[in-house]
Amino acid sequence: GGCSVVREAGRGWCTGSSILSALQDLFSITWLNRSKVEKQLQVISVLQWVLSFLVLGVACSAILMYTFCTDCWLIAVLYFTWLAFDWNTPKKGGRRSQWVRNWAVWRYFRDYFPIQLVKTHNLLTTRNYIFGYHPHGIMGLGAFCNFSTEATEVSKKFPGIRPYLATLAGNFRMPVLREYLMSGGICPVNRDTIDYLLSKNGSGNAIIIVVGGAAESLSSMPGKNAVTLRNRKGFVKLALRHGADLVPTYSFGENEVYKQVIFEEGSWGRWVQKKFQKYIGFAPCIFHGRGLFSSDTWGLVPYSKPITTVVGEPITIPKLEHPTQQDIDLYHAMYVEALVKLFDKHKTKFGLPETEVLEVN
Repeated sequence: GGCSVVREAGRGWCTGSSILSALQDLFSITWLNRSKVEKQLQVISVLQWVLSFLVLGVACSAILMYTFCTDCWLIAVLYFTWLAFDWNTPKKGGRRSQWVRNWAVWRYFRDYFPIQLVKTHNLLTTRNYIFGYHPHGIMGLGAFCNFSTEATEVSKKFPGIRPYLATLAGNFRMPVLREYLMSGGICPVNRDTIDYLLSKNGSGNAIIIVVGGAAESLSSMPGKNAVTLRNRKGFVKLALRHGADLVPTYSFGENEVYKQVIFEEGSWGRWVQKKFQKYIGFAPCIFHGRGLFSSDTWGLVPYSKPITTVVGEPITIPKLEHPTQQDIDLYHAMYVEALVKLFDKHKTKFGLPETEVLEVN
């Protein structure tokens, strides 16, 4: 609504009643469309993370290299000097920011799907933990929202526990992206970092490792509950060396948010994916979600399917500086059994039939 012009005694006045009417019209429109505005904000919040995940590091690298060739070259020099000085910070747990973890954008991110964190047992602050997160999905959206932000109140649900989501070390070689990741408490998934956090950072640390990694992402598709775990034992060995308790964690719905082109074993597409996985550390997936403005079109925005991350009961692990293969196999078998039990106990609560079986590959 606009302001009515009332002609009185040859003069144009904006009357009080017309102003009130205009304000009422404005607020009625705002409230009428509030749900649509919130939905668009949710879509934008998710898309900015997806784009950050996919292109922020490469884009910032290109911009900084270009800056070297301009009059603003000093900015690039200063940043790269800082980068050299700060290079090892990610290996020591990074530089988390409670301000960034509490951004309102993450609450919109959470509500888009929505994402939920379910606690089943208390965690002692006198212990350290390794969470095995399953499944990877395409991007591990549940892992990010639950453990790298405060949108689902992880710090209130597990008071005194500091979560560190571990991801590819290569991400921390990317300018600007590394700062963004570290602010959320994300760290490299390598032995040096995990050794530091579990031995020189006190107690109450929880390192979240997406155990299936790139190999698991290649089989991610709606309706499939499968984990790549049978031959993944490195995280168990690390837990034994530091006496860190293992916590099975399953995200119901993680595989539902994107559709992927699955290449059969032996096909040229799978060969390319495996070569990337072997030499670069990630497997390029051909996937799609919905479009930015419509759920009927294809795009990079994930589908709004609920993701529920259930944190299971910790498995007490002894500290063995030199664990034998027999020790590793024993506790790995205990972990696999605990994960399957966790899945079976909660599957019907989150829309799966009683007959659904977790496939362990």
